[in-house]
Amino acid sequence: MRKQIIYTVSAEGRDHGKVFQLTEMPADQAEKWAIRVLLALGRAGIDLPPGIEREGMAAMARVGLEALMRIDFHDAEPLLDEMMGCVRFQPNPADPKVVRALIADDIEEVATRVLLRREVFRLHTGF
Repeated sequence: MRKQIIYTVSAEGRDHGKVFQLTEMPADQAEKWAIRVLLALGRAGIDLPPGIEREGMAAMARVGLEALMRIDFHDAEPLLDEMMGCVRFQPNPADPKVVRALIADDIEEVATRVLLRREVFRLHTGF
């Protein structure tokens, strides 16, 4: 069973108190995602330890989320979008059974998007 966490925005702002459900990618998708990140890092000229391409998501734990921010946006955009595919919105925190796909207006602060990406990354690499 894939890991899931519930993330409640604690930062002040328009998203304060909003609740999101984060779900781990299936293993095949996570492996391909990690390989695409590593390939993009290589294209960006970032030195990687030998053999890291065989580690999949474990490599991401070693390299860190900051590495994703060092690649070309053309390479990063689909990877960032895919991360947000792990996030669903719980529109009414009092009714946790209702969870739906994100729509653009669910997240009103850029900082919330960054925090959610960080949590998705941790969900996949916190083993």
